[in-house]
Amino acid sequence: MIDSSDWFSISPEIFLLVLTCLICLVDLGVKTPKRGTTFVLSLLTLLGVAVMEGYLAQGGEVSYGFSRMVVFDAMGHWLKCFSALSVLVTLVYARGYSADRGMLAGGELFSLSLFALLGMMVMISGNHFLVLYLGLELLTLCSYALVALRRDNAKASEAAMKYFVLGALASGFLLYGLSMLYGATGSLEIGTVFHSVLTGQINHQVLILGLVFVVCGLAFKLSLVPFHMWVPDVYEGSPTGVTLMIAAAPKLAAFALVIRLLVSGLLPLAQDWQQMLMVLSVCSLLVGNLAAIAQTNLKRMLAFSTISQMGFVVIGLFAGVVNGQTLPGANAYSSAMFYTVTYVLTTLAAFGVILLLAREGFESEEIADLAGLNQRSPLYAGVMSIVLFSLAGVPPLVGFYAKLSVLQALMASHMTGSVPLVVFALIMSLLAAFYYIRIVKVMYFDPPITASTVSASRDVKWMLGVNGFAILGLGLFPGGLMSLCSEAILKSLG
Repeated sequence: MIDSSDWFSISPEIFLLVLTCLICLVDLGVKTPKRGTTFVLSLLTLLGVAVMEGYLAQGGEVSYGFSRMVVFDAMGHWLKCFSALSVLVTLVYARGYSADRGMLAGGELFSLSLFALLGMMVMISGNHFLVLYLGLELLTLCSYALVALRRDNAKASEAAMKYFVLGALASGFLLYGLSMLYGATGSLEIGTVFHSVLTGQINHQVLILGLVFVVCGLAFKLSLVPFHMWVPDVYEGSPTGVTLMIAAAPKLAAFALVIRLLVSGLLPLAQDWQQMLMVLSVCSLLVGNLAAIAQTNLKRMLAFSTISQMGFVVIGLFAGVVNGQTLPGANAYSSAMFYTVTYVLTTLAAFGVILLLAREGFESEEIADLAGLNQRSPLYAGVMSIVLFSLAGVPPLVGFYAKLSVLQALMASHMTGSVPLVVFALIMSLLAAFYYIRIVKVMYFDPPITASTVSASRDVKWMLGVNGFAILGLGLFPGGLMSLCSEAILKSLG
């Protein structure tokens, strides 16, 4: 039986859906090249969704709706709030770039981005295998269209085809794994699956095989080695504004998907999926950092950087259960959530600078394109330096505290082999510092390849300044966000 409280709990999703449909209709009458009306309406919609989710997050109580197919909890509301803000920042950064390349002719960038956000929100709130898969497919289908938005560009078309194949593999692995879990437990509802696994009155072999496929599907979504495959090609070939769209906000939804499936649903099998995540983490840290060193294309370098950064997130995910005890879980999962949120914040600023430097007929995708940026624009060089030092984990920036919290959670768990893993992660961080600081050297010490100054609209300048200040401010005062993540995890998982 569906009551009014169910509809109230999904009011942000309803609001987003209705406003997105309205924006699509309004956009039919917009003729300006930069789609000013559509842009403003999209930002107001995203801001409204973020405010509504932030308000709902204050409740703290975990509740279920629509016959327990949807879960409403603090973690979900905050992740949806951060996702909406991430898409908002993405659209601010990408608007000028997209207009110069004719990508705003039909307004699809805004409508597809809003529908992709709706898919993320459905994923984050899913408490049922079908709901999770529905949200995942809505997100991925919108992402395919966004990557192919420059229909006359060969690289973008190639990237879209590769992304489609990559997404189809991920969905196939995940769907097959979920079907085997359904066959083993007889339920699609995550809570019922948990209790069925806990009692142990099921076919354990089928369950483990299904778990392997589920973990593989999640590894695709987190871009973990060896399931990263064409991720660097997709990052490089996509229009930079779209690259930011698929690199930032979806990571929050992917984190929620992992928590819902592995922690909320399959926690009794933690000993099995922890081992798989540990191997994926080590491989991602090693391959991501080694491959990034050899890159000259900035977007490809950031793609391999993403792979290594997700390796750190996974460290927090597999450190939550030790010998069947879940006491370290709150610390580990909140650290992983904190790392994911701060990574998205840093990625937004990184691609914001790249989009700012791009102009009509020039992409600014190579590391050499940043040469002498400090001489042309000290402000933007400073913001990019903050971003790179944060990604490298240099104090007092937020990236340092994110890495510290994850490694501290691993050490506090007293898992077998935790000390060697921490040492390995630190060595990989030092390796990563090389290719991040190399870009700083290019910006400050290499002669500029062009004498042109960097110009940007007022909204982009303001947003980039706030973005850079947030990275520095959260590094100096991380307690507020860390407490928010910790409370959200505790309220959601008990």
